[in-house]
Amino acid sequence: MDDLFKHEPAAPLAEALRPRTIDEVIGQSHLLGPGKPLNLVFKSGKPHSMILWGPPGVGKTTLARLTAYAFDCEFIALSAVLSGVKDIRASVEQAEQYLARGKHTILFIDEIHRFNKSQQDALLPFVESGLVTLIGATTENPSFEVNSALLSRSQVYVLKALNDDEMRQLLKRAQERVLKHLSFDEVAINTLVGYADGDARRFLNLLEQTKTSAETSGITTITGEFVDNALTLNSRRFDKGGDNFYDQISALHKSVRGSHPDAALYWLCRMLDGGADAKYLSRRIVRMAWEDIGLADPRALQIANDAATTYERLGSPEGELALGQAVIYLAIAAKSNAGYNAFNAAMAFVRKDKSREVPVHLRNAPTKLMKELGYGHEYRYAHDEPNAYAAGETYLPDGMPEPRWYQPVLRGIEAKVADKLAFLRQLDADAQGEES
Repeated sequence: MDDLFKHEPAAPLAEALRPRTIDEVIGQSHLLGPGKPLNLVFKSGKPHSMILWGPPGVGKTTLARLTAYAFDCEFIALSAVLSGVKDIRASVEQAEQYLARGKHTILFIDEIHRFNKSQQDALLPFVESGLVTLIGATTENPSFEVNSALLSRSQVYVLKALNDDEMRQLLKRAQERVLKHLSFDEVAINTLVGYADGDARRFLNLLEQTKTSAETSGITTITGEFVDNALTLNSRRFDKGGDNFYDQISALHKSVRGSHPDAALYWLCRMLDGGADAKYLSRRIVRMAWEDIGLADPRALQIANDAATTYERLGSPEGELALGQAVIYLAIAAKSNAGYNAFNAAMAFVRKDKSREVPVHLRNAPTKLMKELGYGHEYRYAHDEPNAYAAGETYLPDGMPEPRWYQPVLRGIEAKVADKLAFLRQLDADAQGEES
């Protein structure tokens, strides 16, 4: 029975294939290739503090460990999720002991964006003094999540998700070292690569699940059908609250604005597939209609609202079709941001301007006193005027010039609006000429 407790557990595939040298790293050629920034750092022989920013499973922890190995430094790793100021102090004490023995320390903080300001401030003196070289890993934009003092003392390196060719290199390495008895058909490879979505750790975990399922089933040839049946394939990489989320909603909005229905559909479906809240998306679609189409095609506003209502009624997945149809219509609709610009200009003016009085002729006069004070006097009822327009009348506060905030574009229905405004302004000009 004692033998049961003496066996070491087999290392996960991701750990078994972890690169031992920089040359073994797959991906990040824009940083590690000849003459590239991190390649030059390793050749310089002098480490510096850095922030490694990128999506999960692209090698941030591996690069930190390899940095310590390459520069013959001690390596202390902390997780910002589990650690606090007390752990930082303990690490600093350990680093001082290493220094007394002539060894420099690399202090690695995983998910450094989860440290609050006081925790990040606690690191600063020891980074400044050179006691430790800080390597922080983050999936969030460090511009927003890492305080400026710490950021100014670190070089930010942006890591990228692995592309399909790099994932295939990873599969080849796994087959050479661990999965020698397994072969994969093209459909299986494409399926695994697709669902890994640039995340090497996820890819290796999928391969490990495949290995276990294959051994249980007694097979050595992995087909696409086997992968579909044997594995639980989760949604693509998607961060519902981070940069990836906001980058994709930005891409959706800009595709609609750019009148590209296929791109708009792609980004909408990417977000739905990744688990984005469809109710949030429906609100953003309504916003797009008002911001980028406006009065050039008022039908777009109705379609966007109807799509949101349809989703509320049907839910997922049936209601998602309505959102898809809405982004197609918004993408092909005539575009105008004239109303959006006019509203923003008016709001900016009002915020800075003084409080102007309502002209007397526009004031309400529900009482006798108000009428005696002249409220509403000489107000011209537009319906009683030619063209139902009181030519030459003003509706702005006294002394305020015509701002001309609203400038309709010559597209869609707004082109007709522009014609009407030009006609009405000509009536004003004629009326003012007669008065003079």
